[in-house]
Amino acid sequence: MSEAKVAGHYTRGGLEETILQAVARMGLDPERLNPIDLAPADEFHVGGLDSTRELAAQMELAPGLRILDVGSGIGGPARYFAAEHQCKVTGIDLTEEFVQVARSLTRRTKLDRLVEFVQGSALGMTFQPETFDRAYMIHVGMNIADKGGVFREVRRVLKPGGKFAIFDFVRTSDVSITYPVPWAASEETSFVVGKENYHDALETAGFHLEQERARTAFAIEFTERAIARAAQNGQPALALHLLMGELAPVMIKNVLIAMKQGVLAPVEFFARAV
Repeated sequence: MSEAKVAGHYTRGGLEETILQAVARMGLDPERLNPIDLAPADEFHVGGLDSTRELAAQMELAPGLRILDVGSGIGGPARYFAAEHQCKVTGIDLTEEFVQVARSLTRRTKLDRLVEFVQGSALGMTFQPETFDRAYMIHVGMNIADKGGVFREVRRVLKPGGKFAIFDFVRTSDVSITYPVPWAASEETSFVVGKENYHDALETAGFHLEQERARTAFAIEFTERAIARAAQNGQPALALHLLMGELAPVMIKNVLIAMKQGVLAPVEFFARAV
């Protein structure tokens, strides 16, 4: 039930057409898209492409590695890892519409030989054990109540010694979160916990936490800059509001206030499969 409600939160209807219309307004050829052109809309997390690049820099990447993207959305990070690092990426996501759009945009960027997407739950993946060399999830754990369950599944399909990178919002206060936020309209589908919960769940699942980095200052600056640009110039044709809908400004403002008040903090975790 929870997973169906999470998928429902992200389902827009007509999302691919909306994105392609925005692409056309920007004067881009929808059949010859560059992954970087799509980044303002398909990097659905605080920090956008910048934070994806920084996460990738810590993952010990090499051409040909197989990477699992948990909660792959419409595929922005997956296409980045393929285009910039020549890795083979498999994304899994609950939301059927996101998976369909991810496949279409990947074909349009000519990256479908390196990137594939499947619709399904990260709590019960159909991949064989020790399939992947690396794994990551970006702003996904906030929608998953069973952190231990998803980490056990990632550990099962990750090769020993493989690196698992996470970039999520964690709780830094017991003060209530004000909704809506980008990942949830209410607390019904929001499962934000403290970073200690991540530590314990990773260790229990068979990972060793090697590094952790707080990204609050970076995220606040990035978000304030984006809000100021939109106020001055209006929303660009291609941006995250296409995925979030008309409540996007309210969602972003609520997250910004929560970060400034010390209620939420974006944190990177880097763990090794043991």
